[in-house]
Amino acid sequence: MKLYSGPLSMFGAKAEIACHEKGIDFDLEFVPFSLRELYAPKHEVVKRVNPKEQVPVLVDGDLEIFDSTQIFEYLEDVQPKPPLWPKDDKQRARARLAELTSDEVFFPNIVSLMPAGAQRVGPEGVAAARVAIQAFYARAESGLIGDYLIGDYTYADIAFYMASYFAGFLGEAIPAACPRLTEWHHRVGARSAVQRVVEPMTVFLNSHGIEAA
Repeated sequence: MKLYSGPLSMFGAKAEIACHEKGIDFDLEFVPFSLRELYAPKHEVVKRVNPKEQVPVLVDGDLEIFDSTQIFEYLEDVQPKPPLWPKDDKQRARARLAELTSDEVFFPNIVSLMPAGAQRVGPEGVAAARVAIQAFYARAESGLIGDYLIGDYTYADIAFYMASYFAGFLGEAIPAACPRLTEWHHRVGARSAVQRVVEPMTVFLNSHGIEAA
């Protein structure tokens, strides 16, 4: 397998962590990226495979797919163990919903705090995004089941961890008012698969003068 990602791709990091958790051998290629130009020039493979021209893209022989959630599903099929979706139907549905909610509800608020996003939404939009992020944390704190979001460690934990990781660099870390969620964040962050991906990202951000809150 070959995974195309970027040094600061939240969605690419999700796919990379999942590969490590599954123990899958894969080649990783970072596409051109800089804080000034972002993803430019666009990588030819990414342009061909993904109509949105975004990473991650996974190539496995004659299969070429994009979108971190679609990659999750494929990895679960080709490497069922260790499982990263719950076996129980309802728990699996809850985990999939939690992963979707992290990507589609929580993370867009984080995008609004990034320079390009903040310019697009303006000061009022940024303020609203910060309120929404803190409200999401509070709901996650009250909804935690055991050590992880949905009981067992799942793809949902990978998704929300990475989203909250970026939130921390944009001034919206998990607050002290959410101690169980803070413990969850430390627990997920201590996993070797997560550290292998997050540590280089932290070095990259720190090297550009960006520190977590």
